[in-house]
Amino acid sequence: MKIQPLLAEFLGTFFLCFAGIAAILSATPAVGSGAGIVGIALAHGLALSIAVNAFGGISGAHFNPAVSLGFFVTGRLPLRSLGPYIGVQLLGATTAAFICRLMFPVEAVVQAQLGLPLPAVWASASAVVIGEIVMTFLLMTAIFGTAVDQRGLGVKIGGFGVGLTVAFDILAGGAVTGASMNPARSFGPALVVGNFSWHWVYWLAPIIGACLAAILYEQLILEHELPKKP
Repeated sequence: MKIQPLLAEFLGTFFLCFAGIAAILSATPAVGSGAGIVGIALAHGLALSIAVNAFGGISGAHFNPAVSLGFFVTGRLPLRSLGPYIGVQLLGATTAAFICRLMFPVEAVVQAQLGLPLPAVWASASAVVIGEIVMTFLLMTAIFGTAVDQRGLGVKIGGFGVGLTVAFDILAGGAVTGASMNPARSFGPALVVGNFSWHWVYWLAPIIGACLAAILYEQLILEHELPKKP
């Protein structure tokens, strides 16, 4: 396959993960930006919005293995592209995490576990799974509604609808689950700091949420052209 879509997926995932991880590290007591969860949500949302608008026409702007799997199960991403897409997404996230590790003081990295999405200490496994499924479901629905559905494309809000969905998901569920919604977003910092606690959740739940949303939108909401009669 061509290199341009893979490079776009790498860069777009880097946009999202660098902005998100850096915002979290900046908000730690060791750095003290004072941004809080609102600043963290905005960093993720704005970065994703810009990346979707910049690279959507090149790769489809997935930047997320769960999103790529959602497109795959609906026949919108061929099998030959699925592995390379996920591979460069993980590489982009890991590169972003490694650069943030070099930029920020060790105290900030330790305090925030390099921005690794983790659940609250009181959160049960079922709460985390449900939260990540629902948040990723909403994200995938926004992607289909703004970037796949021709009726949504006509509104021309593009990546801002997707970015704002990530932002409000973080505001709604970040304090409970860490609001990953993206296996790559969890994988990069987990690999760099060597902390794979709860890691299975941040693969399984987003994939379930994304695939459910993609299938639902594809089958029940999208308008499909009927075959023309001869």
